[in-house]
Amino acid sequence: MHPNAALIERLYSSLNRHDAEAVAACYDANASFHDIAFDLDGRDEITAMWRMVASGDIRVTVAAIRADDNEGVASTVDDYTFRDTGRHVRNPIESRFRFRNGLILEHDDRCDPSAWAAMALGGVKGFIAGRFRFFRKRTALKKLDPFRHLAVPASAPGPRSKFG
Repeated sequence: MHPNAALIERLYSSLNRHDAEAVAACYDANASFHDIAFDLDGRDEITAMWRMVASGDIRVTVAAIRADDNEGVASTVDDYTFRDTGRHVRNPIESRFRFRNGLILEHDDRCDPSAWAAMALGGVKGFIAGRFRFFRKRTALKKLDPFRHLAVPASAPGPRSKFG
């Protein structure tokens, strides 16, 4: 297995253990993360997001991982309860990665926002959230605020070697 494929595997296995610190250690200090709600820059912001996610009942099933020295792709399905509504979400995601020095530099999660919003919210609210990103982004950033003060400082060194 390529070391960057192992890094992706480590990210998801850490998330399944609800170990946000181990997930965050997979990222470069200057990493970026993007999905249907977040545009995060730097390990501090990314760590806050993973702390928020890991505090719930998330379970990730990995269907496939491919990676080389520069890029990687993972197909996963996230299962969790959306806390705002108590509704079950089963969200298929394609994740794209870029790497630097054995860490994730860019992470881009892609899924169907309309399908996600229908599962998570339902009704009119789900219809609107599924079609207008600024609603998802505004709500997600508000939920992230309590987890920001807990984030690992960007200056903290991350692991620079393969998995040990």
